[in-house]
Amino acid sequence: MSPAAAEQPSALITGITGQDGSFLAELLLARGYRVVGMTRQAHDAPLGCSEHLRGQIELVDGDLLAPPTLRAAIERVRPRELYHLAAPSFVPASWQRPGETLAAIAGSAAAILQAVRELTPHTRVFCAASGAIFGDAPESPQREDTPCRPTNPYAVAKLAAHQLVGALRAHESLHASSGILYNHESERRPERFVTRKITHGAAAISLGLARELTLGDLAAVRDWSFAGDVMRGAWLMLQQERPRDYILASGEPHTVAELAHAAFACVGLEAERHIRVDKTLVRAPESTPSVGDPARARELLGWRPEVGFQELVARMVQADLRELQGVAARS
Repeated sequence: MSPAAAEQPSALITGITGQDGSFLAELLLARGYRVVGMTRQAHDAPLGCSEHLRGQIELVDGDLLAPPTLRAAIERVRPRELYHLAAPSFVPASWQRPGETLAAIAGSAAAILQAVRELTPHTRVFCAASGAIFGDAPESPQREDTPCRPTNPYAVAKLAAHQLVGALRAHESLHASSGILYNHESERRPERFVTRKITHGAAAISLGLARELTLGDLAAVRDWSFAGDVMRGAWLMLQQERPRDYILASGEPHTVAELAHAAFACVGLEAERHIRVDKTLVRAPESTPSVGDPARARELLGWRPEVGFQELVARMVQADLRELQGVAARS
């Protein structure tokens, strides 16, 4: 191995086929990393959001529900940095499969941390937590020390993994950090999520491919950031001498209605004329708005989002327009 190769930083990413994994891989490749993505599919299967990176990244087998495969991947790659992003991310599904959700999120985090402790204790670990861990929190915006009151199986599992990172960091002196990630979006977000449903709907209606968009609670409040910005924050966390947990969020509350207005404005339409509210999709109001306070990340990491709310929505709408214009031309 040449001296240059020996000095090349290496990173292992779980969740390489997803939105976050693809943005993180792009960032690391641009910084000269050897990037290895973990996948449970055959290596010639589509790589999802990272398909455009095929040939630039390596692949290794791994399944969140099979801890020995996670250990084997870590032993094979022996990465300088490990980014554990993979997890079931669609909250409603966690109610149907709570046991599997806990195993996939908390169980996989435990297996990864144990393998790092035993095989590669030098590895710096980032574990993706979620703003959902705060649940019915006593305050908004939430800080890293805000009491957690999770309200669904997904959030319970994320909290367990988050606390495990802190416990093993303190007890085993691992360089392990938990990123408490609030909603982060992009054109790579699946359409089952409300943000992409809205931007895709606005684009489709503007092209005459649809007549209306059906939504639930327009008053629901979220803290939306650009996924690429959040992954830059994850990287910055592992560059610090001292590992600790950080909230990565915009700190700005926006309602679903605001997002819809912004999306339809991008195509010159008024949202009110095209949105239908399905009352069966409206849930009970949340007692505490889900908004994160990124003060610690700003102060200690120097991290700030580069893509604002309006720019993020416009980026997503433009991507959906490009995707759908071919469909409209064939109609």
